Amino acid sequence: MPHTLEEAYELADAAHAGDDRRLLDELGDVLFQIHLLSLLLEERGAGDLAAVADHCREKLIRRHPHVFGDVDLDGASEVLENWDRVKREEPGREPGLFGEVPENLPSLLHARKLQRRAAAGGVEHFASVEQALAALETATSVVAAARGRDQPYDELGDLLFAAVAVARKLRVDPELALRSASERFRAAVQDSAVSPTQGEADHS
Repeated sequence: MPHTLEEAYELADAAHAGDDRRLLDELGDVLFQIHLLSLLLEERGAGDLAAVADHCREKLIRRHPHVFGDVDLDGASEVLENWDRVKREEPGREPGLFGEVPENLPSLLHARKLQRRAAAGGVEHFASVEQALAALETATSVVAAARGRDQPYDELGDLLFAAVAVARKLRVDPELALRSASERFRAAVQDSAVSPTQGEADHS
């Protein structure tokens, strides 16, 4: 599984960079992981690659009755609400509002998934972008006021959680947005850093 996760991140990085050459390569690596895991299932008599594909087909049809059935839905929000409802009603799923939310998700994605599940269940603390921004502003003020403490741990967590809410309302992936900001930071630092050798060459 560590290899599968690593390959998935490399695939996401290639897609985000718009690098089709790398995307082709990373898609192959992910496909290899899927095939390998399917073979392990087959060795245990629990399924195979064909069963994986068929299960995916059935799930797509079941969760998209507005496409494959006669259900009329108005807009993307109703599609998501219906998708969540169908998913919750599937047999064998872990019960509860937060059932089967993976604990090993990256923190930003984990927070977004919890917020989205809560909203789908009728518990929406951030009904609009404005409310999410207001929560972010409040959390920022609380962190600023807590600077005298050794570790404003909870306050900083609340700030990050509010930032995820803003990203969710703006339909932005917080993980990719933060990664992009980190890349811009790295590029800016590298551009501004001049090695002593380079500096001497520039002045010669």
